[in-house]
Amino acid sequence: MTVHTHILGFPRIGAARELTLALESHWRGELSEAALEATGQQLRARHWALQRDAGLDYVTVGDFALYDQVANHIQLLGCEPARFNFTPEQSPLARYFTMARGEATHADCGHAHHSNAAGTAALEMTKWFDTNYHYLVPELSPQTRFSLAGERLLAEVAEAQALGHQVKAALIGPLTFLWLGKEKTPGESGFDRLALLEQLLPVYGALLDRLKQQGVTWVQLDEPILGLDLPSAWRSAFESTYWQLNQVGVNILLATYFSPLEENLSLTCRLPVAGLHVDGIRAPHELISVTDWLPAHKVLSVGIVDGRNIWRTDLDAALAVLRPLAAKRNGHLWLAPSCSLLHVPFSLAAETELDSEIKTWLAFATEKLSEIAVLKDALEGHPDDSALAALATFRQAIASRRASHKRGELGSAEYEAQMCAEIAHAVGRQEALGLDVLVHGEAERNDMVEYFGEQLDGFIFTRHGWVQSYGSRCVKPPVIYGDVQRPAAMTVAWTVHAQSLTNKPMKGMLTGPVTILQWSFVRDDQPRAATALQLALAIRDEVQDLETAGIGIIQVDEPAMREGLPLRRGQWDAYLDWATRAFRIAVIPPAQLWVNPDCGLKTRGWAETEAALKNMVAAARQMRAA
Repeated sequence: MTVHTHILGFPRIGAARELTLALESHWRGELSEAALEATGQQLRARHWALQRDAGLDYVTVGDFALYDQVANHIQLLGCEPARFNFTPEQSPLARYFTMARGEATHADCGHAHHSNAAGTAALEMTKWFDTNYHYLVPELSPQTRFSLAGERLLAEVAEAQALGHQVKAALIGPLTFLWLGKEKTPGESGFDRLALLEQLLPVYGALLDRLKQQGVTWVQLDEPILGLDLPSAWRSAFESTYWQLNQVGVNILLATYFSPLEENLSLTCRLPVAGLHVDGIRAPHELISVTDWLPAHKVLSVGIVDGRNIWRTDLDAALAVLRPLAAKRNGHLWLAPSCSLLHVPFSLAAETELDSEIKTWLAFATEKLSEIAVLKDALEGHPDDSALAALATFRQAIASRRASHKRGELGSAEYEAQMCAEIAHAVGRQEALGLDVLVHGEAERNDMVEYFGEQLDGFIFTRHGWVQSYGSRCVKPPVIYGDVQRPAAMTVAWTVHAQSLTNKPMKGMLTGPVTILQWSFVRDDQPRAATALQLALAIRDEVQDLETAGIGIIQVDEPAMREGLPLRRGQWDAYLDWATRAFRIAVIPPAQLWVNPDCGLKTRGWAETEAALKNMVAAARQMRAA
């Protein structure tokens, strides 16, 4: 049996968020371009070494980005928007960050998008499929032109080769790149970005040829849009696209993930490529069909380790899936995580404060590399002593995923005094502005999800489980490991205290059950709908306690309701059924709901907050007078 192992991508922020710190230092003018590039090179070398040391057959090159992988491709393909008016004197890195962040006119913390007085706004940012990662949206128009600017990618390939690694290059496929873009056609109509494919393909072909000349034998082209409900013209474009790219003569591994292929399954398996990667976590029911449809001479890469969640893989269950597939493929199979490991934290090594038993249930990116290696050894039938020991450890961890959550108690006189002062400050400023309904400012809350998770049973929190959201911004999602229950009121005391400071109505502020679910790593041993229901019941209890305490207006934030929509429209009804049920259980009769289309102001300073609120109050007074 011949089994090969690889990954589709790796977290780039570093074990201690070195990339985040270097980026923000560079944006403050404290770190030169050369020093920032050196940090990137050091991180890549470490991450490739981790892949090699775990026994992977290929290291993946091209997944690293100083800000975002789609922004990398905008430069790689030579299609920086003309509106930026870049000049030859500007370095590629300066142009890259201008696209990502716009032109800042003042010092900042490095997180936000900016525009200057001339209106040079950053590229739009949106969610990467149904993940919590954000990418920069390519701007495409009939005037868009493509040209190869592959120096950065080819230099990274050379770095890896110089370190003795067997390289697999990873790129976003041409059709997915165009799909992710946005049509910018001022004064024109009828433009379809798919029309740019004809001029884009020669650039991809030239890049594949350069990689081939550099000794790269496999190139991974990511086409996750094959898991979407595609218009017929886009579906039809795949065969001619990959026929043209296949002429270069480098082995193409077409990678799909995040969603079943469904009506695109036979099309995908017929494409003229050397191999196909499929998501065995999101679409396990399609694995046998893919194996049957994919010609025997092509590589099948199975995404058997969950690249989007932090639970340790049940290796026995994974082997039960893999063995019949390997038999159908005459022993030839590639193993990988389901998608890039960008979506999980870096390593468990620094989590010294986690409950020791619960820690054994978890696997972050580094640990998932080991899982792939152990699966390979077991599948090939000759595991060594360390692999056998790992299998035994994994089995014990899977069997023990039942534990009680030990909760700590918060609170000190100094802390409470500081919170009371902050609440009084927020209430006073809102009263001075003339607002009708006030909020207490949420000074006691670290994060709109984490704050509630810390007070609910069934949650644990990591110290270093950071995941990149975009650029230098990282989040640390809670982990829902058990049954969710609310042992005590969570917001009542602070809200009642705030109400005591004013005669105006004070709003209760809660995060909704679907948003808590979406922005956490969720247990995978029961349906997400069941966990959502548990969260809804906990929030409902909080609503009732707020009402009993005399709080007459309660805001329940659900910004992630739409984010949870499945990628396939055919699955929307089932999701919306349980998601809206969870929301209805939590709140309030529909007749009493207020609809507010905008987000909160917690990330803003008082200067911009007061300016916005003054305008809002003035507008309300004008409407009442009319």
